[in-house]
Amino acid sequence: MICFTLRCGKDHSFDSWFTSSQAFEALAHAGHLACPICGDADVAKGLMAPAIASKTSDEAPAPLTQPKTDVEQAMAQMRQMIEENSDYVGMNFAAEARKIHLGEAPTRAIYGEAKADEARALLEDGIPVAPLPFMPRTKVN
Repeated sequence: MICFTLRCGKDHSFDSWFTSSQAFEALAHAGHLACPICGDADVAKGLMAPAIASKTSDEAPAPLTQPKTDVEQAMAQMRQMIEENSDYVGMNFAAEARKIHLGEAPTRAIYGEAKADEARALLEDGIPVAPLPFMPRTKVN
């Protein structure tokens, strides 16, 4: 995994994790990246400095996991609450949100994935949606 500092077209800066540089490029090319602050889909890598660990012989190795900050703990709690109390609808988010708004589907909390233009269209039509500060968990074999 690699953490990239990203910047949107409106100059907001944020970090996100990717499996590789190629994974970032594929998601960006497919339009699956958006600024969590303003929803802008014009997202590019920002300037980054490599993290180089230094260790002298008398230093103890750094722990593999760092303690969570208050913000990280709050984000984890929010994610857990959303996952436990909402239905994941995947890439059908925009269509399902529209059906719920029009009364064509039962009212319930949902979360999923939508391209920036789909989310923008929902907002323009008065359908309340908001970006989440995390990606849905992916199932692995």
